[in-house]
Amino acid sequence: MLKIAQIAPLYESVPPKLYGGTERVVSYLTDELVNMGYEVTLFASGDSVTHANLVPITPLALRMNNCTDAIAWHIVQLGQVLERAHEFDLLHFHTDYLHFPFTQGKNIATLTTLHGRLDIPELRPVYRQFSDIPVVSISNAQRILLPMANWVGTVYHGLPLNLLKQRRGDGNYVAFLGRISPEKRVDRAIEMAARAGLPIKIAAKIDKGDQQYYEKKIRRLMRQPHVEFLGEIGEDQKEDFLGNAAALLFPIDWPEPFGMVMIEALACGTPVIAWNCGSVPEIITHGKTGYIVESMPQAIKALKNIGNISRDECRTIFEQRFSATAMANNYIEMYEKMWRRTRKELRWLEPVPAFKIQS
Repeated sequence: MLKIAQIAPLYESVPPKLYGGTERVVSYLTDELVNMGYEVTLFASGDSVTHANLVPITPLALRMNNCTDAIAWHIVQLGQVLERAHEFDLLHFHTDYLHFPFTQGKNIATLTTLHGRLDIPELRPVYRQFSDIPVVSISNAQRILLPMANWVGTVYHGLPLNLLKQRRGDGNYVAFLGRISPEKRVDRAIEMAARAGLPIKIAAKIDKGDQQYYEKKIRRLMRQPHVEFLGEIGEDQKEDFLGNAAALLFPIDWPEPFGMVMIEALACGTPVIAWNCGSVPEIITHGKTGYIVESMPQAIKALKNIGNISRDECRTIFEQRFSATAMANNYIEMYEKMWRRTRKELRWLEPVPAFKIQS
């Protein structure tokens, strides 16, 4: 079996204590690979908890340490990975493009999953310059923004089957889970619930960069009688929060690359009402696991018809499409492909033995 290095961002631990989608995915993937018998080394913060061999780069996740220069620590991490690259058959990066200049043309088998937003103009010259670096999308919709990148596959995120259990959804409220930021549109979720006559519970993180937006646009909305703001919740609270909700509201206003909370809701049997943006149509099956809408009237109608969605079917589709095992198997297929390609390139570089002239 291949020896694999997983290189995680250092902003959160693996898995994160609270919010942190990328580090959570790295955790589920890493542990599933170990369960399958692969030898895996995880380069991450020292407070990470994993079944793999952990190489701690920082004592604590950078978010917990009030770090002022996160790139400095990621450079330290990259240096340690490159020093030990010969120990592994493949390096799987989850740290965006930082390693590109150092691994390009080095005959090191790499795979890079792009977890974040790609609708940033400055990214285009990066992926045009390094168009030979193999990258993985987390949805097909994500690729549209960077057609020049060397996309070698799409792998949907997955969760361990036993992480979240199906619940009855009898809490008589709708849920919003994520970040409070302009593109996540918690204001839209609050309006949807009000117009449908339903209470809404909001479990959300407020980043420093979004604090002003919260103070100016959202704080006053939280005072409405149908709104309950819980703040940021941990992994151990998600099953109750999502599983007791009649529906998860996902009214995004940007090209979301995946949207982890959608499959977390499905794992709890909770249908999703989502705006038709980004990866939503790849994750939600309209009329089966929720409703995909494009306007407020459509969203209100969907909320009123949410009882038509089978919670059993939501869970079944989650198990079929979004398990950690399915995710790991898809990555293994790509690991082997990248490893074979690199081995082939190395053979081409081997010197041709000289012919001996028979005397």
